[in-house]
Amino acid sequence: MPKFVFFCTNGVGLGHMSRCLSYARRLQSNASITFFSLASAIDIIEKFGFEADYFVSHYWTCNTSSEWNRELAVRFGVMLERVQPDVVVFDGTWPFQGFMAACNAYGRPALVWSNRGLNKERSSSLSVDENLFDLIIVPGELGASFGTESLAGGRKKITVPPVTILDDHELMSRRAARDELGLDAVGRYALFSLGAGNINDIGGVGADLIARLESEGFSIVWTRAPISMRDVELPPKAEPLSVYPLVRYLRAFDVFIGAAGYNTCCEVVQAGVPSLLIPNASTRLDDQARRASLVAEHAPVVVSDCQTPAECSAAVKDLLEMLGRSTSRTSSIPMNGAAMAADEILALARRRRKR
Repeated sequence: MPKFVFFCTNGVGLGHMSRCLSYARRLQSNASITFFSLASAIDIIEKFGFEADYFVSHYWTCNTSSEWNRELAVRFGVMLERVQPDVVVFDGTWPFQGFMAACNAYGRPALVWSNRGLNKERSSSLSVDENLFDLIIVPGELGASFGTESLAGGRKKITVPPVTILDDHELMSRRAARDELGLDAVGRYALFSLGAGNINDIGGVGADLIARLESEGFSIVWTRAPISMRDVELPPKAEPLSVYPLVRYLRAFDVFIGAAGYNTCCEVVQAGVPSLLIPNASTRLDDQARRASLVAEHAPVVVSDCQTPAECSAAVKDLLEMLGRSTSRTSSIPMNGAAMAADEILALARRRRKR
């Protein structure tokens, strides 16, 4: 079988790792797959049945960028020599110099770059030579369809529908999810997932919204992210939850409150749970406000910055009104981007083997 190495960078959450897992799961029966991860949640990758190696992200070291990239080139080069992959798949906003140096020294395997779009219009991102990659995958936002663009030398760039780690049939029903999580079958539950707590203070907004929903008779559940560097201090009645992937259990909850990251927005649409999305304005590139607005066109979603008590009050009021109107938990939006991307990655590997 063709051999693949997936290289996932370390963001503020698990988005990069989740996209790599989304592709890898669809390739699993046709390929030998190894992960090289800058995200520390290696146990999650291994639970999905993949071998994984961890290298600390440059965000968490005292090394200079040059020193870190030299170490990365050696460590990743050792993996390439051991695994001897046909294709290397990189998911991240910027291909590191150490990553590219290792690939070039190994002998240039076929390279795939999975690069989520929808950046802020005035973001100052460094340009990358797309011709360094044999295939570029753009995980699409809600409503995106498959599209392809030819690049020089037979390379191509594709846009796929939203990428999700699970298919629709893998999501638990409300009853099954509540049984699994030990929740009361007739209780009212609000699930909070405002981020990993690595880039902004999520405690203040969360505390205000928790108090308002508790006053409406909701029991509060707060997700603990696997890579969170610090935990938010919760009110006494709020219950912590640590599961992955969260979307598998999302239908257990009456309402969901979360940030507007790529994975969260796709999962909200997939599960159909009435949700309050709070765009994270402090992200450097990701335009969460624009994404949340797109999601609101396709799912029962309220979008609010929740920066003031008045905004929090209005957002909860709108969310509860939406809960009263919401009936359907299915969406007609195509969510099969992971399978389409996996087909293209596998086709690239087979072409490379024929040379």
